Amino acid sequence: MTRESKTPVRTTARSFDIIETLRYLDGARLTEVADHLDLPDSTVHNHLTTLVQRGYVVRNENTYRISLRFLEFGEYARSRRKIYEVARPEVDKLAAETEESANLLVEEDGRGVYVYNAQAGDAIPLDTHPGKHVSLHATALGKAILAYLPESRVEEILDRRGLPARTPKTIVDREDLFAELKAVRERGYAVDDEERVRGVQCTAVAIKNENGQVIGAISVSGPASRIDGDLRERLLNDLRRAKNIIELKLAHS
Repeated sequence: MTRESKTPVRTTARSFDIIETLRYLDGARLTEVADHLDLPDSTVHNHLTTLVQRGYVVRNENTYRISLRFLEFGEYARSRRKIYEVARPEVDKLAAETEESANLLVEEDGRGVYVYNAQAGDAIPLDTHPGKHVSLHATALGKAILAYLPESRVEEILDRRGLPARTPKTIVDREDLFAELKAVRERGYAVDDEERVRGVQCTAVAIKNENGQVIGAISVSGPASRIDGDLRERLLNDLRRAKNIIELKLAHS
């Protein structure tokens, strides 16, 4: 349900298709990329040669891979988000205090993007690495953000991105989601009960700027079997403390 340009530049789109294919295949030979995209070898060769010359792709013998130049762009994009620098130390503290996985997520182009993640030594490994894109409706972080966006913006996001099911517990009905967002506003936090990943629960709170606009959310995630009522209350206290500190620093920095 993505919105496409009315005047797409075919060569640009093709270059990005090749880059995304290299990521999907974890590196590949020219013929493998061509087969995957159903393109002539000569076309793929021309694009790969240009990408190598510009430093976005590297070639090792006959295998092409995405270069670390993208790391430079990713770090630049992340550093432009004031919330990242302010929230990072508090996310680290959350992980250490709760002995679980703590995350920072922002909304961009109707999807959630993990900006930072910290994990305690005993935390279960999760796929919440920086740059990971997720559906907003299927995560506690995303629901915490959606709850405080204007309703027209939420409708726009749902029209474009839909409500795909990630697990049997994902909310896939629009009315149910709006009822859940209302509950998030009333209680002040959002919960993801195995809605994105089976066996994982997540609790999140929204982060607002000095103008009261939601700009992101922080969360703590852990195994559903480990998070009971008492632990969730402790997690909430830690999250609320971190939220207050982050919002104060945002307002006065």
